[in-house]
Amino acid sequence: MATENLLSKYNAKRNFEITAEPKGEIGKNDGRIFIVQKHEATHLHFDFRLELDGVLKSWAVTRGPSLNPDDKRLAVRTEDHPISYSEFEGTIAKGEYGGGTVMLWDTGHWEPVEGKDPRVTIEEGHLHFYLLGQRMKGEWLLVRMKPRGKEKSENWLLRKIEDDAASSDKILVDTELTSISTGRSMSEIASGKRPASKPKKSKLAKPAKSIAPAKKAKPKLSAFSEPQLATLVDSVPEGKGWIHEVKYDGYRCLVAAAGQEVRTYTRSGLDWSEKFAEIVEAVRALDLPPCLIDGEIVALDKDGRPNFSHLQSVLKGEAGKLAFFAFDLLELEGKSLRAMPNVERKEQLQDVLKVAEGNKTVFVADHVAQGEKLFQMLCDQGYEGIISKKADAPYSGKRTRNWLKVKCTSRQEFVIIGYTKSDKARGFKSLLLGTWVGDELHYVGKAGTGFTASLMNDLLDRIKPLVRTDAPANVPKTSARGATWIKPELVAEIAFAEMTVPLEDGGVLRHASFLGLREDKAAREVKPETASATGKEAASHVNVTNRDRVIFPESGVTKGALADYYTLLSGAILRHMADRPLSVVRCPQGRAKQCFFQKHDAGTFGPDVRHVAIADKDGKSDDYLFVDNADGIIGCVQMGAIEFHGWGARVPDFEKPDKLIFDLDPDEGLDFEAVKKAALIIKTELSHMGLVSSAMLSGGKGIHVIVTLDATDDWPTVKDFASRFARALAQAKPDVFTASIRKADRKGRIFIDWLRNQRGATAVQPWTVRARAGAPVAMPIEWDELPKVKTAAAYSLRDIDAILERATWKNLCGWASKAQKLPAM
Repeated sequence: MATENLLSKYNAKRNFEITAEPKGEIGKNDGRIFIVQKHEATHLHFDFRLELDGVLKSWAVTRGPSLNPDDKRLAVRTEDHPISYSEFEGTIAKGEYGGGTVMLWDTGHWEPVEGKDPRVTIEEGHLHFYLLGQRMKGEWLLVRMKPRGKEKSENWLLRKIEDDAASSDKILVDTELTSISTGRSMSEIASGKRPASKPKKSKLAKPAKSIAPAKKAKPKLSAFSEPQLATLVDSVPEGKGWIHEVKYDGYRCLVAAAGQEVRTYTRSGLDWSEKFAEIVEAVRALDLPPCLIDGEIVALDKDGRPNFSHLQSVLKGEAGKLAFFAFDLLELEGKSLRAMPNVERKEQLQDVLKVAEGNKTVFVADHVAQGEKLFQMLCDQGYEGIISKKADAPYSGKRTRNWLKVKCTSRQEFVIIGYTKSDKARGFKSLLLGTWVGDELHYVGKAGTGFTASLMNDLLDRIKPLVRTDAPANVPKTSARGATWIKPELVAEIAFAEMTVPLEDGGVLRHASFLGLREDKAAREVKPETASATGKEAASHVNVTNRDRVIFPESGVTKGALADYYTLLSGAILRHMADRPLSVVRCPQGRAKQCFFQKHDAGTFGPDVRHVAIADKDGKSDDYLFVDNADGIIGCVQMGAIEFHGWGARVPDFEKPDKLIFDLDPDEGLDFEAVKKAALIIKTELSHMGLVSSAMLSGGKGIHVIVTLDATDDWPTVKDFASRFARALAQAKPDVFTASIRKADRKGRIFIDWLRNQRGATAVQPWTVRARAGAPVAMPIEWDELPKVKTAAAYSLRDIDAILERATWKNLCGWASKAQKLPAM
């Protein structure tokens, strides 16, 4: 088909004496280009165009391209466009076809997969291709949908194929808001603002090399590495800087993976890939990049808890399923991560194992910031205990005090040195146990419970070849009576109530129970473990008095529960609140009694609450509150504080705000659906100006729309921008918004509270509990979650588990974090 015919529809729809678009003339090009144009016409959409046969094949993608392979975007086929359209950016006159603002949002080259003829596959209804753009990269797929009824449009679906360029976190259309050619936002293009520099010309020449990913050489598998070990202590370490994990009741395991090559190693370096074939297959299915992962292999019992005895049974072929809990990443893509802080390694581990989400065999071990509560909860549920790790510590590959273990019950490994015969035909009565102290093997007692008949038979088969005539340790005569001695080669995991006296004084175990054999540990390595003191950090810790006082009478929430919440969430809260001048809402007698704001402190809040001198407009200076650690937050709670409201700037440069906040305050007659729609309108308008925004449920009636700033503008500049933006929006949509503070002007509308953006004004901080009935929480939320939310008080203290899950490092990543410069307005 001639190019003129391909462009006939394009030319017929346009009056080129009015529109600024180029005429549909034959274009010459030696390569395959693609472009994406953000187009604000009747509805906002993204025009996706691929060069083929001298024209641009075009689709209108209603919600824009997504890097998430799970997202399928509707792409409506439109008329072919000329090659010259690849550099068009500007406005199409109102009333003309496609009237509105057009931004050149992305450009680059494309290539069909495996050399298939795209002319043929487009006619067949599919197009599989690679992109090399500034924003869109990697492998993509367009598939034509079957028409429904009398549907005239040709509807396709555009989606990303899983590869290195895919991402379930990065939302392109919400974060990439400016032109790749001129750097302008949609509003700047619409206003006709000239680019700050000369527009970048699209390079249309075909790349010298294929843009398809090169076939990778067979990745190299990581070698075994000595694992880091934990020191046993008698209590949970306190203070900031620790993270706490479940102590999994299984076999320590290092997993070396590189695509289809997978090996599992025990803590002593044994290759147990065959024994743990189930884990190997599960990791192989993930097709991981070259990496070395540290974790624990367990078998879960009927209640979903790791159980070492059950693990022994599963490894012998009995019914059950293995699981791998990964908690550290030592190597990635041939590079060692051991020198990185613990939390950064875990963050990278989350990224590597993102492909395992929904997997029922491979999991990433979670962690929390408050260990004592986790420890008590796990002990109550029958777990072994917890592992506490210094958040900023490197991985050393040896036993250190950077990793500490705290056990709910006493349990250790001991060497089997003999057994006493049973009075039955087969089996034994008890096992005799020992442990190495230096070069001498010490007797520590007997274990006479924890055996099933089949387990006894299996143990006897393992023991009998090791029988010897003399005792390998000095055993008291009363304990040695009737014993059969064996070579000290088998290691048993033993649970016990206590040791009667210290081992060096001849102590023995009381109420010892057999849990299983430890085939991953050599007998000569078994040494006594004695819990030492934690060596708690010297930082002062706030004593919360009257913990049982009820401060939320309608829900029974106590002062202690509030303090525990703020302790658990302190890391997430401080990311946004640390070093901000604060006003706290104090309710010393509970939220139903008299509450009041306080922003100054004469020293009654204690040493963990900081002060900064700030002068008012008359030059009078007062000490404002601020906090920089968890103890500061709890110090305020001890003084009756429930809510925390902060400036939009931080100490020491409190004259340069780093936040822009629009608080949507609805009229009493409006429901929350109206507030959500209003928030999405503001998000869209800000994006047209090139600003990325985030949403937060206020815990009251409204929503905060937040823009993080680069702290280069002063308060008058930010206030002026907020005022003009709010007034312009209220003028454009008077049926939805008002920018007036007067109650009378809010009838049936939503007040855009822009006054939060002036010196001295405060806004409620993320994750803060509100002094309202039910103890609601000001909750950060993603934009794509907002449509499903029913109320601005959707989360409260009773949802602590859900809140903790949301407050993980992963969920916080990206929320209200992109520092931006305010555009001219």
